[in-house]
Amino acid sequence: MSYADEVFIAMCRDILENGTSTEGEAVRPKWEDGSYAYTVKRFGVVNRYDLRREFPALTLRKTALKSAFDEILWIWQKKSNNVNDLNSHIWDSWADEDGSIGKAYGYQMGVKHIYKEGEMDQVDRVLYDLQHTPYSRRILTNLYVHQDLHEMNLYPCAYSMTFNVTKEPGKEKLVLNAILNQRSQDVLTANNWNVAQYSLLLMMIAQCCGMEAGEFVHVIADAHIYDRHIPLVKELIERTPYEAPKVWLNPEKTDFYSFTTDDLFVENYQTGPQIKNIPVAV
Repeated sequence: MSYADEVFIAMCRDILENGTSTEGEAVRPKWEDGSYAYTVKRFGVVNRYDLRREFPALTLRKTALKSAFDEILWIWQKKSNNVNDLNSHIWDSWADEDGSIGKAYGYQMGVKHIYKEGEMDQVDRVLYDLQHTPYSRRILTNLYVHQDLHEMNLYPCAYSMTFNVTKEPGKEKLVLNAILNQRSQDVLTANNWNVAQYSLLLMMIAQCCGMEAGEFVHVIADAHIYDRHIPLVKELIERTPYEAPKVWLNPEKTDFYSFTTDDLFVENYQTGPQIKNIPVAV
C-alpha cells in the first residue's frame, strides 16, 4: 500500500479509539442546518514522509493533486488572498463579495519586510536564504500574524513552514527537509490535501535551489474527525489501498515563479472511489 495510506489509517484509528470528544463544549463550527459541529480529536499528531521513498498520495480515495498544487501556488507564488485567482471553490465560504478572504494566507506571503540584505517578502526570503545560507536554522515562514487576525476571514490552519538542509555522506546534492505546523485539521477533508500540496511545495523549492527533496514532517496540534464524518472515515479506512503513484515536476523548471499546474505529472494513480457530498462545517 501507499505509505500515505498506512499513516492515514493508523492516525484515523488512533483518533477514533483514543481521541476525546468535544460534544457539549462551546464550539465555533456549525453545519449548514445550524447545528453545532462536534469532533473527536487527538492532540499533537506528528507524521513523517520521506519524499525520496515515494510521493505521499492517498489511494483509499483520490486526492485532486492538480487542485492541491494550484492552491499552494495561489498562496506561495501568486501570494493572493482572492478566490478569483484560484481555480477551485474550496475557499468560497470564507470569501467576501469581492472574493477576498482578508489579510490571510497569500496576503501575508506578499508583505515585504526589511532585512539587512534588502526588502523581501517571506517567500523570497526563504529562497534567498536557501541559496546563500542553506545551513541556517532560521529559514521559516509564519502566517499567524496576530496584529492582522481581526482582518482575516479565517485564521490560518496551516500556518508555518520551517526548512532545514542536510548534507548526506556520499551525495552531491544537499537535501531539503521541511516541517509544516498546523493548528487544526479536519482529517477527512483536508489531511492528504495538505500533505500532498506541501510536499509539492517542498519539491518545487528544492528543485529551484538545486537540492533534493527529503523529509516532510507534518505536525498537527488538533487533528479531528467531525461527528458526521465518523461513518465515512470508518468505511474509508477499511478499503483496500493501492501502491503510491509516481509524481514529479517538470525538471526544466528552476524558477519558482514559472511553475504552473501543467508542470505537475502524475502516473499510475489508482484509487478507491471518491466520497461524494462530504458535509463541511463552517
